[in-house]
Amino acid sequence: MPKKILVIDDDDLLLEMYQEKLEHEGFEVVTALSDQEGLKKAKSTKPNLILLDILMPSMDGFEVLEKLKSDPETEKIPVVFLTNLSREERYVSKGRKLGAAAYLVKARFRPAEIIKKIKEILGLAPPTRN
Repeated sequence: MPKKILVIDDDDLLLEMYQEKLEHEGFEVVTALSDQEGLKKAKSTKPNLILLDILMPSMDGFEVLEKLKSDPETEKIPVVFLTNLSREERYVSKGRKLGAAAYLVKARFRPAEIIKKIKEILGLAPPTRN
């Protein structure tokens, strides 16, 4: 049974791209174009991992992560920030404090590297050494 990934991003072109790449790698993919839709789908679909954008119109990704981690139904789902927001220490630190499994900047990581990180977090690939 394939692992399920929920991708929450307000950019429909990026959603399509990540859906295609992840499905090509054998993942089942669920997408959400808004924070509210993402929270609902996290509960209803029970994904194995969530890719979450930070910059969204109504609620930012940090708020979404707080809601996910405070709900017993979703608190154990690993969340990876996938954002255009820079890797400034204050953002990375805030993500870690809230329980993010990783913080990846879209412009700095190729889709193949993002997929590798997802596989590491899900235990499908050995961790990389820095």
